[in-house]
Amino acid sequence: MTYLELLILAVSLTFDTFAVSVGGGISLPNIKISKKAQIVAFFGFFQGTYLFAGWFIGGKFANIISEWDHWVAFAILTYLGGRMFLGAFSKHEEEHLPDFLSWKKLFFFATATSIDAVAVGASLALLEIETTAISITTLFTVIATAAASWLGLQGGRKLGDKVGKKAEMWGGVVLIVIGMKILIEHAITFG
Repeated sequence: MTYLELLILAVSLTFDTFAVSVGGGISLPNIKISKKAQIVAFFGFFQGTYLFAGWFIGGKFANIISEWDHWVAFAILTYLGGRMFLGAFSKHEEEHLPDFLSWKKLFFFATATSIDAVAVGASLALLEIETTAISITTLFTVIATAAASWLGLQGGRKLGDKVGKKAEMWGGVVLIVIGMKILIEHAITFG
């Protein structure tokens, strides 16, 4: 994968964080900048850490399933992308908007929006992405997630839930396209 593709992958991981942050921005319109900075750092740290952890753990098992790596990456990215895409159309509305003032709830939201990063990191390990590339991807992911969280918090009251849902939908589409690209590249290379 090229660095541009890794950057796009990092950005696609941020859409669920953006969607949750929009809800947080709506429920906390007058939050102080210092608290916003803490929230943004929390989301960025978790997303980056989970991505790197997935890559590290996935690297330990890469030799076992190296013959199937492209299928595993495709399946993981398609599943996560499909889940994000379908989630954007869910009629189920939460009774309460996200509350980021409680560290316990913030931890829950940061973890929930970062779980997919573990799977993406593992799929990158299966593709034998080297340490330099995953380090740069992790940095991209931290920065992109922090920016998405900041934008969601800042514009939450103005943007509303519909934009958050559309962002989640497009994030899912990007993950599916990357998964398909991996499968097609492998088919062309190893025909």
